[in-house]
Amino acid sequence: MRLVIDYTPAVRQTAGIGRIIRGQIDALVQENPGYDISLFVAGEVNPEQRDTAPLPLNSFPIVSERNLTRVWHRLNIPVPRVEWLTGGAIDLFHATDFVMAPVSAGRKLLTVHDLAFMRYPQAAMPSLHHYLNVVVPRSIHRADHLIADSRNTALDLESTWPHLEGRISVVQGAVDLCVFRRVPDQEALRAVRQKYAIGDGPYVFALSTLEPRKNYPRLIRAFDAARRDSGLPHRLVIGGKKGWLFDEIFATVRELGMEHEVHFPGFVDDADLPALYSGAEFFAYPSLYEGFGLPVIEALACGTPVLTSDNSCLPEAGGDGALYVDAESVESIAEGLTRLATQPELRARLAAAGEVHACSFTWSRSLHQLLEAYERALA
Repeated sequence: MRLVIDYTPAVRQTAGIGRIIRGQIDALVQENPGYDISLFVAGEVNPEQRDTAPLPLNSFPIVSERNLTRVWHRLNIPVPRVEWLTGGAIDLFHATDFVMAPVSAGRKLLTVHDLAFMRYPQAAMPSLHHYLNVVVPRSIHRADHLIADSRNTALDLESTWPHLEGRISVVQGAVDLCVFRRVPDQEALRAVRQKYAIGDGPYVFALSTLEPRKNYPRLIRAFDAARRDSGLPHRLVIGGKKGWLFDEIFATVRELGMEHEVHFPGFVDDADLPALYSGAEFFAYPSLYEGFGLPVIEALACGTPVLTSDNSCLPEAGGDGALYVDAESVESIAEGLTRLATQPELRARLAAAGEVHACSFTWSRSLHQLLEAYERALA
């Protein structure tokens, strides 16, 4: 059985979706139950990307990924077809990131990570919002079966397109529990503080691409209120690269005069994440909407209690290891920040429960769910 997987997000994306796809495909290749697997990448790949991929990468470097996107999805022209680029007929094609590249035969499986572009249209650039509202429904129509990252996303898909009931598999991401675990080495913790200019004293850690859906203006206002009302000595450290529509985040910091209290270290290397999670007093993730919530699970695996939202999939991600707040209420977020900052017994209870919860998110379980989805797609 010939399986072709769109590996493009694994080589293009450094945030959650890229990490999930890399982890799932690594696990699939290591424990391959007999599939003839080929990996496909739209556009060029560099030598480092080829060297770190689990299998040889079939790519089409003559045309850039951007131009392929224009032809395939904006103009809806189905050439070149994936089978032309990967050496022959395909039994199952797995499109891993919202959109279905043109495939003429075989079964088609599509992963839809979330419906944020529909639930929070104001959180995306207008051009991207329009693009996704055209190509994602069209890709869903072309797919024989779908994958959702969480039960909540599966429910969102079914409520939006009722005919999908019975055609969706939930395949959750995971964390490498050998990597994401408590870092007790004080020298390692000091080194990562120095590398990212965090300074001394307690800090609250937040992590994601800087974009509206992550709700950072409300988090910053809530952090300011908690500091003023309760005298918290913490800094707020927000890691992640700039995404889109991020000006309000920095404007909020300037408006409140919190340039010293709120620190933006920029992109964080994956290798430094366990130490940054471990060094934080707690992790804050009051997102407006998520499809899976990978940073929440990573923090819990490192023994770090979490403050997160009570919406979308985040209760699935946080389990009993998180304190939940109303993402649209500055007062609710501020109250949660104050409770976690001033109640060590609460932090200890959440940390203990969170480590147990995180242990269920293994790549072995994720692979088992993925293989079940492949079997359902082929049925």
